[in-house]
Amino acid sequence: MSPEISSAASFIPSSCLHTIFRAAQEAERRTGAEVVKLHVGDPYFHPADNVADAFVAAVRRGDTKYTGPDGLPELREAAVEKLRADNGVDTVVDRVLVTPGSCEGLAALLQTLTEPGAEILLPELHWPVHLQQSLLAGLRPVFYPLGPGFRPEVERIAAVAGPRTRVLLINSPANPTGVVLNPDEISALLDLARARGWHVVSDEAYEHFCYEREHLSVASLERDVPVDERIVHSVFSFSKSFAMTGYRLGYVALANDRAADIMRVVQEANIIGTSTPVQHAGVAALASRSDAAATNRKLVQRNRDVALPPLVKAGLLSELPAGGWYAMLDVARTGLDAETFALRLLERKGVAVVAGNGFAMRPQLDERGHIRAHDYAPWARHLVRVAFCVDPGWLETGVRKILEFVDECGDGGHRSAG
Repeated sequence: MSPEISSAASFIPSSCLHTIFRAAQEAERRTGAEVVKLHVGDPYFHPADNVADAFVAAVRRGDTKYTGPDGLPELREAAVEKLRADNGVDTVVDRVLVTPGSCEGLAALLQTLTEPGAEILLPELHWPVHLQQSLLAGLRPVFYPLGPGFRPEVERIAAVAGPRTRVLLINSPANPTGVVLNPDEISALLDLARARGWHVVSDEAYEHFCYEREHLSVASLERDVPVDERIVHSVFSFSKSFAMTGYRLGYVALANDRAADIMRVVQEANIIGTSTPVQHAGVAALASRSDAAATNRKLVQRNRDVALPPLVKAGLLSELPAGGWYAMLDVARTGLDAETFALRLLERKGVAVVAGNGFAMRPQLDERGHIRAHDYAPWARHLVRVAFCVDPGWLETGVRKILEFVDECGDGGHRSAG
């Protein structure tokens, strides 16, 4: 008889993102027809040629040895210069660590900052991976309410925090809502965290995809704060800005030297080091960052501006997303819950979207921090997420089919919902 598996991971459900990913793959296998994939944030555009050239050149010259848990010095130096020039963040090479994707960077950061059993504040509508990472680090999630337009409200965040709260997570531009926080909101959140003695984790994966205002890095507000008193740890990704999703490359700018030293140990234990050829590709990406990031932002914004207005007109979307790659639709008029809507849309129209209730999961934990049960915020039961970073033709086709499906549901949708 095999031994029981009782790790924290064994109690964590698979993300809703992977559920629909597998369903779309199965639909294509079963029907032989290509699914219109609006469920995953994978761009239709590609990295600049110099990125692939740098990767291949590193392989051909045999530059494939370990680099250590920090990353290539030249990549970290390039990241420091980018953070200074583009983000207004004051840092040094010793406080920047390269990671195999921002996901691993976030996971390592959460293992770095506090002890198991501490509380982390997550938005009530959140990226499911943030929740999974928190639970794997032994943290207890507390969900902070969002006000109109899915915007955080400082007073309500303060009200749900407790004596065990140690970390506040901020995600702007946000996945899945597309919300971009304004300077006043960011300043108020930072002031609250500083007053309460919290760490701030700022996930800025979509930093270059702001369509109505400039991106503001949270750590830029700490430029004049002594390094030892800084609390903002920022996580960045090459996946979005430079379309390097499969390369798996990111970096973390730690608030202070102590945090950087501890995370270096976490990296030693978890990764040894990030792929060396991929890091050389990252150096090339940062060298041409202004042109590449601006071009890619224009491509996604065009998709937003051209394909999404019919969803606003139909009442499925309240307004165009201000940032990021995603839009949250409200399909309540069909009478279908989000999961039923997503599965039937895939079955009848060949379009894959993500059920939004999976972004509002509420786990109930036992004394060990393991999930004993979970439910979903009831207000999210009619939300679905659409990715608009995909091929423009596919996106317009997908939107048209969504509208057709919504119209076809009509009263029948209400009857079938029971």
